[in-house]
Amino acid sequence: MLARIALALAALLVALPAAAQTLVVSDKPDAVAVTVYRDPNRSEGAIRQGWPGGYALVTETRTLQLPAGAAVIRFVGVSEGMMPETAIVTGLPRGVGEKNRDARLLGPATLVDAYLKRRVTVRRTDRATGKVRESEAVIQAGPEGGVLLTTDQGVEALGCSGLPETLVYPGVPADLAAKPTLSVTTDSPRAQTVTVQLSYLAQGLDWSANYVAQLGADDSLDLFGWMTVVNGGSQGFADARTSAVAGQPNKEKAARLPRGAATALRLECWPMGTTSDGDPQYEFMNAPGAPPPPPPPPAPSTEIIVTGSRIAFAPVMMAEQEDLGDLKLYRVPEPVSVAANATKQVALLHRGRVQMTRIYAGTFRPFAYDPDRDAESEPAAILLRAENRTSVGLGLPLPAGSVALFAARRDQPVLLGESALQDRAIGDEIELRPGDSSEVRYTIVGEPGSKRRANYRVEVTNALATPVTFELPIPYRDAKAGAPLVSHKGVPTWRVTVPANGTASLELTLKRAR
Repeated sequence: MLARIALALAALLVALPAAAQTLVVSDKPDAVAVTVYRDPNRSEGAIRQGWPGGYALVTETRTLQLPAGAAVIRFVGVSEGMMPETAIVTGLPRGVGEKNRDARLLGPATLVDAYLKRRVTVRRTDRATGKVRESEAVIQAGPEGGVLLTTDQGVEALGCSGLPETLVYPGVPADLAAKPTLSVTTDSPRAQTVTVQLSYLAQGLDWSANYVAQLGADDSLDLFGWMTVVNGGSQGFADARTSAVAGQPNKEKAARLPRGAATALRLECWPMGTTSDGDPQYEFMNAPGAPPPPPPPPAPSTEIIVTGSRIAFAPVMMAEQEDLGDLKLYRVPEPVSVAANATKQVALLHRGRVQMTRIYAGTFRPFAYDPDRDAESEPAAILLRAENRTSVGLGLPLPAGSVALFAARRDQPVLLGESALQDRAIGDEIELRPGDSSEVRYTIVGEPGSKRRANYRVEVTNALATPVTFELPIPYRDAKAGAPLVSHKGVPTWRVTVPANGTASLELTLKRAR
């Protein structure tokens, strides 16, 4: 008897349906913080357009109404570049069961892709009468390069009938989301309101420092820096607490996430005739390519207000620097919006009357000068050099970026050149190279030598009305020079003062390898 009751209970339990999971949708965060890290493979130069190579730590705070029992929570509006394996959700009563990143975004192209080999409705409007005609069609190919339809008239290419036409779908597939979404499963002992925190790493963001400097007559700089944050994703961050980290934190190389399927739809038509002429498959594959997409919009330009002979800056707010171990954190003091596919600039730093030293420099390439060939003079590089110390007007960490150098001429700023700047800590040497000089030139002449020695003569000319300092690094340990050499950055260097409208020369001998 007991055995039959046990069997009956077991059969009843098997027949009962599994507990349903309630869907909880969180449309947007209550608050968000974004900390952007630079592309670890970008040593210098501009941020890559389209899909930047940096990443960000995104932390969202959301309020949820949890039901009792099992539930699926959909976090709508996460970053397009989210790396789901890094997502951490805290604040749920019983934690997270599983995570799913819903990567396919709703759009014309993804709708076509979702309805391949399925029936849709083609709606066409007669321009003359305004009459609307609808017919059934099956999508045979698309969305890359165009859309092929099978209708009662044969095989057609969408957009080639000459009439305004659209596709009407019976519904939106469940796997297409209007915004990037993260889904997690959880379980709650009772219905309750909870505040959770979602943190994750996201690709597709980057930042850089961009400096604008005005050079004074005494080679002093008025230096202003911008923190430029680029968001290459389709999802923006409204009123975000935004920070940027300077330095090189260790990060294991991860697979670069693509942007996913494009949501925009491009259509192509047959080059001539109608869609029923010839072999449709042949004509479609050999149709001329669509024109390339328009170039991305340029980054917003820096606003420069010219007052008298100086460039003035009036930032609304300036980023605050904090130490983060061996790294530097730049925190924007007020929430700002980092829009989708956009660039945000916030004032980073300002230093006036930074004392720089002007140097003219040449380049020496050992054993590269032929005594039997006439040597030509080369322009010397213009270097502006200083130590990053308070004594010269600096004394603060400088994140890597680009420097645009201006000078005032008749109350108008004139661009002198641009130079890259690497990360520079306090006490490091700063060196800017805005361009080359046509007034200070040098010539390296190869002179007769022997199998064991190569002889050279270096000649420098200065056409300026003031003396200049010229340097020539000689990256060769056994060099013998006709003048004392100094060590600069561990490299033997000839440093000489060239008089106004004068010249200077150096005899140099190198030992050849046996």
